[in-house]
Amino acid sequence: MADDRSSPDGVDLEQMLDLSTPWCLRVAATLRIPEHITAGHTDIGALATAAECDPDALYAVLGHLVSRGVFTEDSPGRFSCNRAAGGLAEAHRFIDLDGIGGRMAHTWGTLLDYVRTGQPSYEKVFGRPFWEDLAAHPRIAADFDALMGPVGHGVPDYDIELSGGWEAVRTVVDVGGGTGALLATLLRRHPRARGVLVDLPGTVARAAETMKEAGVAGRVTAEGQSFFDPLPAGADLYVLKSVLNDWPDEPTVAILRRCAEAARPDGRIAVLGGVAADDTPRSLGIDMLVAGGKTSTLTQFTELARRAGVDIVAAGPQSSGRYVVECRPVKGKDES
Repeated sequence: MADDRSSPDGVDLEQMLDLSTPWCLRVAATLRIPEHITAGHTDIGALATAAECDPDALYAVLGHLVSRGVFTEDSPGRFSCNRAAGGLAEAHRFIDLDGIGGRMAHTWGTLLDYVRTGQPSYEKVFGRPFWEDLAAHPRIAADFDALMGPVGHGVPDYDIELSGGWEAVRTVVDVGGGTGALLATLLRRHPRARGVLVDLPGTVARAAETMKEAGVAGRVTAEGQSFFDPLPAGADLYVLKSVLNDWPDEPTVAILRRCAEAARPDGRIAVLGGVAADDTPRSLGIDMLVAGGKTSTLTQFTELARRAGVDIVAAGPQSSGRYVVECRPVKGKDES
């Protein structure tokens, strides 16, 4: 039988508009309620004491979540964890309102400002632009790295298919490569290549374990710097994965130009993320709200690339499922 709340096309707006459930989930995760219950604090009084919060308010939150199938109330005021609650504990790091999860959750509250202006309002909420805010809060920055890296999305296990193959590639610079998960994969697949990891100092400092576990530590150097500064020069391949989607047009041109300036005359630049086929449906991502990022259509990106002094030589989906754009620097021309 159809839900009476649903419109004729099957869309349940009441459910879609619900804000109580996602916030209750985040509050329970932030207070580590699943862990406290597992430790034996099952009565609401003991649970509130362990979580350092008000028992009546906590009871209201847990009662709501029980009605949604998260946690079980075995008897009045006594709770246990079910499978969904266990999943909440696993997701804690990324929905903790005191960490990066809080930054992301509160940023969605700036959506109206973003739509009206086309500019992020993150600084109005947190006092600094997103990247400066991360630099000022190392713990939150570490959570962000984990969210973007192996912990958050799994270790990349795919190659980048280059139009000319990998035979001539001896040096790969992973620009804005975080803690190096992708670079480690590429070096494992191409044992004759060496890598350079470029990201902010606090981020690359956390890359050593990734490289060690991948068995490529002896073939990687780390450069703690901004990718708006001159990049390590003379490499065969510069990789931009999940970088350009974090920036609007002008910074995108600046990053591409740095890659073009640094690359060998016959070097290449591979872009993964921030570019999509012209007929790809538009979507809304948190990167747009936190830093004003965007995903350009290939036609739009072609103009940005021209301004940065690079030519597009290949573009399309690869066997990994990723949409990859391959560029070459246009040497001897000022395209700015």
